[in-house]
Amino acid sequence: MEELITRIVSATGISEDAARNAVAIILKFLNKDGPAEQMQQIFDALPGAAELVAEREADSKGGGLLGGLGGMVPGMGAMGALNELTSEGLGMGEVQSVVRQLVGYAKEKAGDDAVDEVISKIPGLSQIV
Repeated sequence: MEELITRIVSATGISEDAARNAVAIILKFLNKDGPAEQMQQIFDALPGAAELVAEREADSKGGGLLGGLGGMVPGMGAMGALNELTSEGLGMGEVQSVVRQLVGYAKEKAGDDAVDEVISKIPGLSQIV
């Protein structure tokens, strides 16, 4: 995960903590809304990713209203994730850059097929990457 975090910091100029939190938020969202088999392939190819998501989930239990709703209302996952990312201080351009870096890195490690399958199953995600 450190290689990915370093890439994101270099590409976006955001802090290491912000990059780490953004990756955790995005992976948590993808894991929840993406196809389980492909997400498992991605987690297997990105050592430390599952632990990062688990830490984020533990930290966000009982979080803000939108975060809580994101877990309860179908279709609110993306809005909940975006709310979390903007709460970390990221603008839309930074969010898009982080997503692109994460997707590119995941494709390098897990392969295009698994990542493209996840992207195709989440409405609107292909427009960001």
